[in-house]
Amino acid sequence: MNAPTSAKVLAPTVKLLINGQMVESQTTQWRDVVNPATQEVLARVPFATPQEVDAAVANAKQAFKTWKKTPIGARARIFLKLQQLIRENMKELAALLTAEQGKTLPDAEGDVFRGLEVVEHAANIGTLQLGELANNVANGVDTYSILQPLGVCAGITPFNFPAMIPLWMFPMAIATGNTFILKPSEQDPMVTMRLAELALEAGVPPGVLNVVHGGEDVVNAICDHPDIKAISFVGSTKVGTHVYNRASLAGKRVQCMMGAKNHAIVLPDANKEQTLNALAGAAFGAAGQRCMALSVAVLVGEAQKWIPDLVEKAKTLKVSGGTEPGTDVGPLVSCQALSRVEGLIDRGLAEGATLELDGRKPCIPGYSQGNFVGPTIFSGVQRGMSIYDQEIFGPVLCLVAAEDMDQAIEFINANPNGNGTAIFTQSGAAARKFQEDIDVGQVGINVPIPVPVPLFSFTGSRASKLGDLGPYGKQVVMFYTQTKTVTERWFDDDVTSHGVNTTISLK
Repeated sequence: MNAPTSAKVLAPTVKLLINGQMVESQTTQWRDVVNPATQEVLARVPFATPQEVDAAVANAKQAFKTWKKTPIGARARIFLKLQQLIRENMKELAALLTAEQGKTLPDAEGDVFRGLEVVEHAANIGTLQLGELANNVANGVDTYSILQPLGVCAGITPFNFPAMIPLWMFPMAIATGNTFILKPSEQDPMVTMRLAELALEAGVPPGVLNVVHGGEDVVNAICDHPDIKAISFVGSTKVGTHVYNRASLAGKRVQCMMGAKNHAIVLPDANKEQTLNALAGAAFGAAGQRCMALSVAVLVGEAQKWIPDLVEKAKTLKVSGGTEPGTDVGPLVSCQALSRVEGLIDRGLAEGATLELDGRKPCIPGYSQGNFVGPTIFSGVQRGMSIYDQEIFGPVLCLVAAEDMDQAIEFINANPNGNGTAIFTQSGAAARKFQEDIDVGQVGINVPIPVPVPLFSFTGSRASKLGDLGPYGKQVVMFYTQTKTVTERWFDDDVTSHGVNTTISLK
């Protein structure tokens, strides 16, 4: 991450959102938002002051007093309007995202769309937030539960999905009756701010959604603030572990979706062309900058002979700026990311892996300053190699050989991460064995990136997740609410009393 610097370049400034108003930060520390394909400075983002963070939380706390009592139908209608506004502005949102993050325009639209699906789900909050009732649990006694909002909640989002992941967070938190503090990535905050503007236009009241920008100091302020009740985080394992530990010690609910090393098993009976297409798309799409990217393929038996075909498939992908027609792989998000990925490729070679396809320093006409790495493939990868043990977060696919399916499953289960996995096969028996025996939270069967739709929750596991409940779906309703159970009895005036009951039973 670039260190914050004093603002000197007269580029547009990214605003804070506090109490329904876009306000200029009073900070002296700023960071440039840079187009990763050209190094053009697009804007300057502030590192919010402690006073600005406190003001955002104070306004959210005040707004909660009335927002929690807003009828659930009124809350739902806001998200019906927001999904309409997002659809109407899809092209603008995608263009903003591509400029600051580097994704291709089609991939940027996919980023927005997967977030839009959660907004649509939030509009169904009237059904999702239903409690339960049991009638006559004892004589004249009923028991029911209600799901009540917690208060001020917060979300900390990463650079790689600057539209989707904010839309995972604030719609469900707000729909359940909470108010929200959003801290987007300082690397690409512009599309997030445009979504916040649309949320205000849709009718989100002042103080219900607030946005602050910054780095470690702002993250720590969110973790420590006594008035914030719950935090949702998506990002690196290092930062996520820090957030989880610090916020948990402060007594908050925390969910952290973190790093990954996603594997796919390829069996010899798989449909070859479909499998090669899936591997290339899942490994190299978004320049590999997905927590669900397919970064390891375990080739079983005769499938190991497919390596030349996979290399040829990867060579067909176009590497260029995200706005260029037909582009498949855009730039990495920053110069630092480029240096890290190139360094790990160097280490893969030094540690004995075979470089089947080298994507370093591609020649991209018109984009000589861009942060580009083309599709890169290593074979002969083993545990202990840096390219296997570390999350590369670049367009690098590691190939591992296995004699049979049991050996492949054992290899995957030995990895500490458990975000996602997949199998490619035409055997129902093999697929069922895989889904039963694999110890990973999200499983794809002939699906390379098994991110569930919002009817279900994101269910990464093991070292890829801290906290019991996942984002969106039914689980996130439980995360953002407190269950209150009420047991009640009403007496008629003419009912004879049964006397004093000194037991714990209901009669």
